[in-house]
Amino acid sequence: MADRVQLPAAKRHCCRPGYNAACNRGGGGGQRGSGSDCGRSSSSQIGSGKKHNPETLLDIAARKVAEKWPFQRVEERFERIPEPVQRRIVYWSFPRSEREICMYSSFNTGGEGEIGSSSSGEVSDETRLPFRRGIALLESGSVDNVLQVGFHLSGTVREPATSSDPELLCNVSVSFDRCKITAVTCSCGNKDIFYCAHVVALSLYRVRKPEQVKLRLPISETLFQMNRDQLQKFVQYLITVHHTEVLPTAQKLADEILSQNSEINQVHGAPDPTAGASVDDENCWHLDEEQVQEQVKLFLSQGGYHGSGKQLNALFSKVREMLKMRDSNGARMLTLITDQFMGDPRLALWRQQGTSMTDKYRQLWDELGALWMCIVLTPHYKPSQKSSWLRQLRRWDTVDVCPLEDGNHGNELNNLTNALPTHGLPGNPDSLSRPHRTVFTRAIEACDLHWQDPHLQHIITEEHYTHYCYHGNQDTHYFDHSSNQDNNSLFDSRGWPLWHEHVPTACARVDALRSHGYPKEALRLAVAIVNTLRRQQQKQLELFRTHKKELLNKGVTSVTNHEGWVGHPLDPIGTLFSTLMETGRGADTANTGRRAAFPIFPTQRFLDDGSSLASLAVETALIGLGQQRVMPDGLYAQEKLCRNEESLLARLQEVNMDHSLVKVFRKQAGYLLEAGPYSGLGELLYRESVPMHTFAKYLFTSLLPHDPELGYKTALRAMRLPVLESSSSGDLSRHVVSVSNRLPRWFTLSHIETQQCELASTMLTAAKGDARKLQTVLESIQKNIHSASHIFKLAQDAFKIATLMDSLPDITLLKVSLELGLQVMRMTLSTLNWRRREMVRWLVTCATEAGVFALDSIMQSWFTLFTPTEATSVVATTVMSNSTIVRLHLDCHQQENLANSARTLALQCAMKDPQNCALSALTLCEKDHIAFETAYQIVLDAASTGMNYTQLFTIARYMEHRGYPMRAYKLATLAMTHLNLSYNQDTHPAINDVLWACALSHSLGKNELASVIPLVVKSVKCATVLSDILRRCTLTQPGLVSLHSRRNSGKLMPLEKAPLRQLLDATIGAYINTTHSRLTHISPRHYSEFIEFLGKARETFLMAHDGHLQFTQFIDNLKQIYKGKKKLMMLVRERFG
Repeated sequence: MADRVQLPAAKRHCCRPGYNAACNRGGGGGQRGSGSDCGRSSSSQIGSGKKHNPETLLDIAARKVAEKWPFQRVEERFERIPEPVQRRIVYWSFPRSEREICMYSSFNTGGEGEIGSSSSGEVSDETRLPFRRGIALLESGSVDNVLQVGFHLSGTVREPATSSDPELLCNVSVSFDRCKITAVTCSCGNKDIFYCAHVVALSLYRVRKPEQVKLRLPISETLFQMNRDQLQKFVQYLITVHHTEVLPTAQKLADEILSQNSEINQVHGAPDPTAGASVDDENCWHLDEEQVQEQVKLFLSQGGYHGSGKQLNALFSKVREMLKMRDSNGARMLTLITDQFMGDPRLALWRQQGTSMTDKYRQLWDELGALWMCIVLTPHYKPSQKSSWLRQLRRWDTVDVCPLEDGNHGNELNNLTNALPTHGLPGNPDSLSRPHRTVFTRAIEACDLHWQDPHLQHIITEEHYTHYCYHGNQDTHYFDHSSNQDNNSLFDSRGWPLWHEHVPTACARVDALRSHGYPKEALRLAVAIVNTLRRQQQKQLELFRTHKKELLNKGVTSVTNHEGWVGHPLDPIGTLFSTLMETGRGADTANTGRRAAFPIFPTQRFLDDGSSLASLAVETALIGLGQQRVMPDGLYAQEKLCRNEESLLARLQEVNMDHSLVKVFRKQAGYLLEAGPYSGLGELLYRESVPMHTFAKYLFTSLLPHDPELGYKTALRAMRLPVLESSSSGDLSRHVVSVSNRLPRWFTLSHIETQQCELASTMLTAAKGDARKLQTVLESIQKNIHSASHIFKLAQDAFKIATLMDSLPDITLLKVSLELGLQVMRMTLSTLNWRRREMVRWLVTCATEAGVFALDSIMQSWFTLFTPTEATSVVATTVMSNSTIVRLHLDCHQQENLANSARTLALQCAMKDPQNCALSALTLCEKDHIAFETAYQIVLDAASTGMNYTQLFTIARYMEHRGYPMRAYKLATLAMTHLNLSYNQDTHPAINDVLWACALSHSLGKNELASVIPLVVKSVKCATVLSDILRRCTLTQPGLVSLHSRRNSGKLMPLEKAPLRQLLDATIGAYINTTHSRLTHISPRHYSEFIEFLGKARETFLMAHDGHLQFTQFIDNLKQIYKGKKKLMMLVRERFG
């Protein structure tokens, strides 16, 4: 028996047992087998005028059957199907819309106006998309040989040659069923997720030019019409034309058919690739699963480089696009993507190393979880589908490396169907008892939700649903059972429907409706949710007013919302805002006469008078942003909160402020200020609530032109940052400790403080010229801002605004700037701050701009603002500079008063810190004899205990420079008493000071030199230094000229008598001691240097009258003591005998 041929499993078997011989060999067989244009029907042939004839009943019925029924079911239902009916069903079975073809051949479909057009203005990147390239090929006439056989379309597409590629002729075939392309092949070898340009070109040819496509019935129908001779001729010709490709297969099939027991003879009928789908085939568009997996794996392996993050986001967008068109491939594609994400080897590596994933990669996981949430909440799901999704989600959820929802560790968050926690405070949950919630947990929980609630169905399906037309049960499973019965009512006082459900879950329903192509239903539910939020806000306000006195007396509060809506994984506020704004913009566009980008729905009956969907969207955003909620755990969750808040505010800023929006802002600002613990701007604020600084800055700038008092009230209330405030005192150090030791940690505290500073700066700028408001803002800054750097920035901002070049200085704002600067000085006086010197210089500049009084004030209270060094070197020096005098236009009396204050400050600083301030004090007091003498006496008093030789030498040199040589001499001798130079310190920085002191003493006279030499001998043990001093003292006569001048012919001091004799003996002794010290640990590489040292010693020895004899004895002693160092001693003998 011949080998069995493997038949295509996807092709159904076709046979016609009901046909008799007459039908098989009817005389019209050849005619029935002939082709006709697929667009030609009986109705279209009647007339050729411009008027369109009504569609025939055959076409209407065939189109409906082609959309919904697999062709096998049609064949099974009817024993005989007339050929014209088959032709029309086959004709209408091909997709008629280009939108799906575009979706499967490009990342972005664009607007409807773009589909089917090829504008030369398209960007270059878009022209490379397969869909755009396919349109270009079609319009250039590159599609040829188009033939439709049953449910199979084939043709050739010729791609013109380019500078780099030759001309390419592609054979393309497309299978379709029920208006969906189910399989594609192309000889171009395209390896991509999407259809190639050649498939697009052939498909669009069929859509746009159906009348030019030759149509045949399925090949099985044609074969059925042939007799035996025709069939044999057909097979032989087919084998002849393609003998090299099909001959082996044909022989195997023949062997199988001739064998009675073969498997092929056990099956009724034979497969037909052109006969359409079977009943059991899934009806979905062709999606290359292998390519999806390969592409996602490639993008993940690139680790965010080469634009892989954008590519993955584009795939997510494609999934949403499929969901919007209710394409079952959306869930299928997301499953393939998720499998590759879960198989990313980096997950295990990061878990092993204990490191967190990158921020952009984490955002991809968030989008993955959100998409699964949309899929499981689809309104048109089948129970089998949801069960399959739930199994997949649970399988992924149990994998160890599955990322967690909060990005860091498990967090105790509420179940989707429960709006309140069961126990404990969210700020300090037991970390061991926290359930680990992965990115799939919410989707798993959402599998328990359904859409069968009658009230919900009425909301999303009826345009005019009010309490007058609803008579069902008013208790639903989704109500917040912690609320009272009044809060659970299905309608508000106006009869508008409400929807009581955990807000993020309810908004997830809205997102699911939008994502699955139900914009009307999404809008209706969104409006009901927002009306519920508004009613809840009103109830909270009334509740707080009732218990306000009691709550304020307690002085503390606990947060009322454990799960914030802004920064939430499901982004409820962003969903509501987008739903309302997109429809609202569509309405605005329709009113202007332009084409609407979004459908317009009659929802105005559920809006207040004068309001719009856009104003409702803005109000929703204000409610969400103003909600008092706890700061979430973990760095990622806190950064996500900041990003979401800034993103929502950026979208709000795009909305033009009109009269209706001003009313909304006023209303919501009033609510937020009066809502107590329910609002982040209320009087009662939980210590770990999310700050309102960024939100309040937006409110302030929006309200300022319309209601400045309300704007300032809102912004001033938002300046609070209680997490930095101690409950018992205002000590800043206690604030820092409390922050670092508490749980959860505020990882974004620096960003929060920056936003607080920005809010304060905005208020300062707006309050320019208003003394009362400036004082109020200043007090708020001093009370609420605890960072010296941020206060300094505010001071600088205020100074810049107050001293603009094109206007006179604003004195009030300048005083605010100065006051903030003084606070910075006090805060940083006893702490380390790398900008401290900049701060001091700026404060002096600010005080100078403010006037003489400000300068005098900071000098009078310098000890509370500056260190002594800062006060003398920066403050007093700047005050007494000529530039300050010129800048302030001071008269002589004012100059003198300011100088007296500066000198008094300098003397006080010198008394407190003589080491660092004495010289500055002397310099500042030069022009006042009494003050100068006082400063000099301070130096003398501190010389014995509080000052070192460097400071004293510096002041001594200053005295000589100012013409006080005797005072310089006295200070130099005091400095010498603190100095000690050992034998090997021949490069010590104080050597120049010693030489200068000796030169000064020599110039003053013999007595002064005689007094200083004993101090030198006592303090200096370095032989080379002593010999240098000795040589200089022998060059000139004492008291005549400086040692730095040329020699003179005066009488020189004898070396045999005091004081030089003492210096000479000390120098010779220093050489002897130094020589023995160096020989103790000398190495051969230092031998030559040592010989040179002995040469300098001999010069000093020879200055004595018996120096030659002393040196000879010294050398002999060395030879005897160190005779073991033979090489060295040999060098000594060669040089010195």
